Amino acid sequence: MELSGFKRLSELEWYMPATGDMRVPVIIFADEALMLAMDNKVHEQAANVAKLPGIVQASYAMPDAHWGYGFPIGGVAAFDPEDGGVVSAGGVGFDISCGVRCLLTGLKAHDLSALQGQLADALFYGIPAGVGSTGSLRLSSKEMDEMLTGGARWAIGCGYGEAVDLERIEEGGQMKGAEPEQVSEQAKKRQRDEMGTLGSGNHYLEVQRVVEVYNERIAQAYGLEQDDIVVSIHCGSRGLGHQIGTEFLREMAVAAASHHIVLPDRELACAPIDSAIGRRYLGAMRAATNCALANRQILTHLVRQVFAQLIPQARLPLLYDVSHNTCKVEEHEVDGHKRRLYVHRKGATRAFGPGHHDIPLALRAVGQPVMIGGSMGTASYILAGTERSMQLAFGSACHGAGRAMSRHQATRHWHGREVINQLAGRGILIRSPSSRGVAEEAPGAYKDVSAVVNVADKAGLARKVAKLAPLICIKG
Repeated sequence: MELSGFKRLSELEWYMPATGDMRVPVIIFADEALMLAMDNKVHEQAANVAKLPGIVQASYAMPDAHWGYGFPIGGVAAFDPEDGGVVSAGGVGFDISCGVRCLLTGLKAHDLSALQGQLADALFYGIPAGVGSTGSLRLSSKEMDEMLTGGARWAIGCGYGEAVDLERIEEGGQMKGAEPEQVSEQAKKRQRDEMGTLGSGNHYLEVQRVVEVYNERIAQAYGLEQDDIVVSIHCGSRGLGHQIGTEFLREMAVAAASHHIVLPDRELACAPIDSAIGRRYLGAMRAATNCALANRQILTHLVRQVFAQLIPQARLPLLYDVSHNTCKVEEHEVDGHKRRLYVHRKGATRAFGPGHHDIPLALRAVGQPVMIGGSMGTASYILAGTERSMQLAFGSACHGAGRAMSRHQATRHWHGREVINQLAGRGILIRSPSSRGVAEEAPGAYKDVSAVVNVADKAGLARKVAKLAPLICIKG
């Protein structure tokens, strides 16, 4: 990225002043190496976001930011409905409420040493994964609407998990304000038999080992210790969320002129929050959020079944479930005043600090868990939200390593079998239905996740708690 247009506010904050049609400045959190490695499209897209009506404070980009559709992936922006603020389908993304949940197991690394291969195979056969993957669950029209309204709460009511899980999921496992009637029949059709499936792309299920603890007090509150085994599940709303994004982006782009909105980029299609189309999109997006929450809950149940059969002594309570691609109504302080804002996080994680009422009571004193996924063969991290983050970027942090090259470029550099063999040599077992999918997600196709996490930690977006190393990875 060309840095001449930025002023350096600190070692890790880069500031682009508002010029031309920009209503607010751009702020990117990164060290110099990450900034230089970013595509120029990142600051171009962040600057375009800064031109949208009703945006508040700044257009932010996290240290894992890279080019995306409309918003940069890693983009954060908040809009005030009292000031003509908008909701943008491009600011949420196609995989609505894609997110990560982490399960504790009560196991240590030595408990898996003789069972790693068996567990990898059992998880691969027990968890549907891959493009167009389908599960054993097929929803009727009535069940579909109940799922889109109830989220993880619906899934638990159907026997997929325990009520205690809801305490460790954003929104208590159920996003209020969902309107299944705003979800098209085509979107519902795509999802009808995809519940309880992992999907493809960067989605994964990993069995991981805690290899380093940075903050003993917070780790203890999270139930984490050195050498613990945990399971992370990364997926979203599958075909339903993608269909909703596709349909509303098209409709918002056509309707923009009637709302006197000049789009700096057609991919930033948006609508006033209080408009008919804005309200319809929010209803559909919240339904898709519930779909993602229900999907991760069903997958959790399937994982627990596999462990129960193979390692009966394992217990898999939920540490936390956090979403990435969302628009949420939150109260934040801006210029000394509390304001009700619609916060878009596109490939970014909510990271609320200690004491916030939306954090489960058992975790409230130490801050919200933040799960930062790596890529196959690289570390993942668990962090905690900070008070500082609430002041920096509406309580937001990065969500992963961030891609360093496109999927097409990755397949020109690596072959899937080669990647699988290399990782097996390091004691990491990969199971996937697609050799091409493995090549697309090769570790080298991503940025250095440790560098990204270190920036998040030093900048105060979230503090490091524990580092996780992969042992088994199920890829779509």
